[in-house]
Amino acid sequence: MMVKLGIAGFVLLLGVGLCLSQASGDKQQEFAAHVQKAHSYLDARQPALAIPEFQAAVAIDPENVDAQANLGVLLFFQGKAADSIPHFRAALERQPGLTKIQGLLGMAESRTLDFANARKDMEAAFPSLQDPRFQAQLGLELVGLYAQSGDLDKAAALFGPLKKAAPDNAEVLYAAYRTYSDLAGESLLALSLAAPDSAQMHQSLAHEDARQGNTDAAIAQYRKAIAINPHLPGVHFELAELLHTSTDLKKEAEQEYHTALLENPQDQKAILRLAEMDAQKGNIEQAYKQYTKAVELQPADAEAKLGLAKTLMEMNQADKALPLLEDAVQLEPTNAAAHYRLAMVYRRMGRVDDAQREVDLYKKFKEMKEKLQVLYKELQIQPKEIRTGEPDQP
Repeated sequence: MMVKLGIAGFVLLLGVGLCLSQASGDKQQEFAAHVQKAHSYLDARQPALAIPEFQAAVAIDPENVDAQANLGVLLFFQGKAADSIPHFRAALERQPGLTKIQGLLGMAESRTLDFANARKDMEAAFPSLQDPRFQAQLGLELVGLYAQSGDLDKAAALFGPLKKAAPDNAEVLYAAYRTYSDLAGESLLALSLAAPDSAQMHQSLAHEDARQGNTDAAIAQYRKAIAINPHLPGVHFELAELLHTSTDLKKEAEQEYHTALLENPQDQKAILRLAEMDAQKGNIEQAYKQYTKAVELQPADAEAKLGLAKTLMEMNQADKALPLLEDAVQLEPTNAAAHYRLAMVYRRMGRVDDAQREVDLYKKFKEMKEKLQVLYKELQIQPKEIRTGEPDQP
């Protein structure tokens, strides 16, 4: 995977030292003159002209780490990867731990098809990089090497730090999508070969059908899985989620949620769905109990806190709903329904400015959600994040 790097931030990483340990006064002056001239060319944004000056400086003092490193950087960014490698290696031999230089060395080795050394140097540099932008760029290069060699597990392991370094980087997110998709396909193929008639195989096929919007086919696959193994972890909840999307199958969905709880009494998501159903039926007291339990099981679940807050508002206990809603928007800032409900509470309390702020956020995230729904409809997938919405309007 090739990425575009900018020379800024790499040239003169170290600030070339002018002190020569073994040279005459004339040589020291000559070295300093070449370095100073290289600086002037760089200041004038003429890196190609700085290269001969650094080459002359390195010829005088091959032990100078900074000159070797900067010459390597300039050559690399001039598209001379093979020429940069000896200078990167010379710098690292004299001063190990230059993580940016080792990362660039790995990239240069990759461009010269020395993939074994490229992986080794990139793997050594990647965890220690302090520059998030360069870490993202180096990580993408490494992901590309792993993908080429079929090491998808290693590629996937990089996306934790990569997303932390560049959470909104489209290239990182796309690479993650591709890697996880390839891993899913690889796992499905392995499962089909190892256990083609297993409950897990039918459950996996159900996932694929559901992801592609083939709800009826997915339901049929889940039922086949349950027929083979009614105690398969998670299968009853997953079936219930699909049934719940159908107007005609709500009752069956409720039964499956209850079955999921029989299999696992701590199934917080099943409890949450049953609480939603009780609230829709007007069973406020039962909904309150279920939502309370869901929040106790998962205190960081914004959906559960929103549900409990809505129930408390129905019970005319807006003061108790307030902290739950404030927590919900902190936990999930893009939750339009939580902002809308919080605006309602602020309005009741006379906090007009706070209410207006939350209404504005509600409108912003509601519009964003509607655009996502159109996109995902085109893709024939329905992520859980946009499965349900706040029915109320401002």
